[in-house]
Parts: sequence; C-alpha cells; structure tokens
Amino acid sequence: MDQNKRQAKKPPVVLLSHTLSNHEGDWSILPLLPNLSYSFGKNSSWILFLEEETNVKLTKLVQVLAKFNKKNEWFLGKPLHDEESTIIHHYAFAENPSIFKYPDFAAAWAVSTPLVVRLANKVKNEPLKSDFTIDLKHEVALYIWDNGNGPPLTAVPELCTEPEGSHETRHCATTLRTEPALCGEPVNKEDIFVAVKTCRKFHNKRVPVIKKTWEKDAFFLEYYSDYADASIPTINLGVPNTERGHCGKTFAILQRFVSGVVPETKWLLVVDDDTLISLSRLQGLLSCYNPSEPVCLGERYGYGLSQGGYSYITGGGGMVFSREAVVRLLDSGCKCYSNDAPDDMVLGMCLNALDLPVTHSPLFHQARPEDYARDFLAHQVPISFHKHWNIDPIAVYNKWLKEDLQAKASDGLNENAKTEL
Repeated sequence: MDQNKRQAKKPPVVLLSHTLSNHEGDWSILPLLPNLSYSFGKNSSWILFLEEETNVKLTKLVQVLAKFNKKNEWFLGKPLHDEESTIIHHYAFAENPSIFKYPDFAAAWAVSTPLVVRLANKVKNEPLKSDFTIDLKHEVALYIWDNGNGPPLTAVPELCTEPEGSHETRHCATTLRTEPALCGEPVNKEDIFVAVKTCRKFHNKRVPVIKKTWEKDAFFLEYYSDYADASIPTINLGVPNTERGHCGKTFAILQRFVSGVVPETKWLLVVDDDTLISLSRLQGLLSCYNPSEPVCLGERYGYGLSQGGYSYITGGGGMVFSREAVVRLLDSGCKCYSNDAPDDMVLGMCLNALDLPVTHSPLFHQARPEDYARDFLAHQVPISFHKHWNIDPIAVYNKWLKEDLQAKASDGLNENAKTEL
C-alpha cells in the first residue's frame, strides 16, 4: 500500500474481496468476475489477485506485466501441477496429472481485462457446473482453460513464493512475508478441548496412531465412539455409528461441550480419528483470534456458491470453534436432519443462516500430503492432514507436523499462517 501511494502515475486500485458485496461466494472468485468486469473492464488492463501473505514489489510487477500484450487474453501465475491424480481434484487428468498447470495463489496471479470481460459474461449467462468448491486454484484454472477453448496458465518466473529478503528473490515481483504466525502469546493448552470422533471398528487401528503422535500435546481430550472402551478410554454418546456424515455424533459433542460436564475451555477442536494435527501450531494460530467472538476456523469449502449457497469447514482437517460460536449454533435451534447427514455441511448451512463467517486457513488439509502439489506445501508449515490411506501416518506426522522437525525458512518454508474471511 505504501508503494501504491508513492507511484508517480495513477496508482493501482487495491480491493479486499470480502468488502465488495454481501455475496457469500465472493471468495470463490468466479461469482466476483461480473462485478470486477463492470467496475474495471474499461479503465484497467489487469486484475491481479493476491493472498494476505503476498508481498509485492510494485515497480517490478508493472515491468513484468508490460511484457504481455494487454489486448490479448492472458492468465499468468506460478504454475503448480499434480504428480498423481488426486481426490481433491476429482482425479482430473488421471492418465497424465502433471500436464495441467494451475496457479499458486500465494505467488499472486493475474488475468488481462479482455479475459475478465469474457469470463464475466460467461458467468452471467451460463450457470457454473460444479456444486462444490474444494480447491479453488485448480477449479479457477479449469474454468479459464475451458477444455482448451480458453488460455492455459502462462508461467511467470517473477511471481515467486520464496521468503521475502531471500537471496533467491532479486528477480521476483512477488515474495512471501516471513514474520511468525503469532499475533501474541500462543493460547494455553488448557484453553483447547479436543474431541476425537471414532467408532469401535477403528479403536485398534486409528486411535493408536493418535496416541503415538499428537495426543500427548492435548491437555483436555476425549474420544467419542459408539462403544465405551475403558482401555482408551472412549465415551459412548448414545448415537449409533454411521458409515458417513456423523452429524448426530458431532452435535452431541457440541452439546456436551457446553453442558458443564467437561472443562469450560475457550476453544473446541473436533477431529476425525484419522486426522493428523500439530496442536502447538494451532495454539499459535489461535493467538490471532478472540474467543469471545463466534469464530469457526479450518479449511473452507463451498457448496452452491454461485446460486446463493454457503461455505463450510471441511471436517477431516479439523474444525475449530470458539465457545461463543458453539453457543450461538445451539441456541439457534440448528440440528441434524439425520444422524448420517454431513456434519460439516449442516454446520455450514447453520452458520450461513446465522450470518456467522467461516474463516479459512490453508494450513488445515482435508487430504494427505501426497494429494497436494509439492511446491504448494513447500512454503507452508501445516497444521493438519487427514486420512491414513496408502501411507504410514506416523511417518507423515513425523515429517510434516512433529514440532522438533518444524521446517525453517532456510528450507524454503515460511511460517506465516494466512487466514482470510
């Protein structure tokens, strides 16, 4: 912003996406395009999208964009690619996953105005085909590419994700901020109550992994199951196990959290029995939030965002709620329509009805490390991963989440924890 003010010519307009309208889907970019086209289609050459941790060298960026003919359709960024087909991308390009390139949002990405105008008209005239928004950067790239009818991503080496100040960034127009994630002192262990959802058939398979990895870092933790097993111990909430959804179990956990039966903590963390998580990193991230406000934090997905849908925290990576958020949810009468309803989506519908925000952090992950682009994870210090399928979960925990192995900036990682509304 300071660079912006110092520009001799007319400075670029800087916008915060959540301030542009009251539309819940604006964070998914595509519903926002008609607004951007109307406001800037006639007097701007480029729309540049940044993340909160992206640092911009404005003069260098202008020089880089000047290399491209602004009258043509351009889609510019730092390319990522999948090394194997992945569930988060619906196994797209299964025969050759690396062929499709999509932008690393942290490096910034740009679209020329002619492309914005055409895409905006398409959004207005053709309903978006996908109901779900899962990995936005991949889905935006697919929409722009349009099965070869639109431009592919053009790699721009000057859009970088190296830490700001690194000797490798002299050529870069963008870098990543490297200040610590802390907004103050990390919250105390005693401030977080951890609820683990499990069932009898996984008592001997998944629960031992938690006990060998991150359980020791929790001050208050309970395992909730369909069977009371004193050896763990687990608590039977009286809700039958379901093969999917688990809404009944999750709402029983919310009720128990405010019932006075468990210690009165400021925060509730709900995880699956195959979630791998760093509680110490979560303590640092929570220093940025006020537990007296209704905070709902995790990896954000979307459903029907172009048609008045809602955002929700996907459950596998961990769902974090302030006590105030839980109280408001329950006081509203929000409830499951069945025990096997998708708990995270039901909660998202309720939060949307209450006009309570879902706060996103890309440090929570619904899938395994193998399901994400290597360069995407290279500038993160992750908080969680999910699923044990075809991996050694203890080895994954030790590599990615164990505190004494926390990656340093010199390894190409940055410790900034992005959160956005």
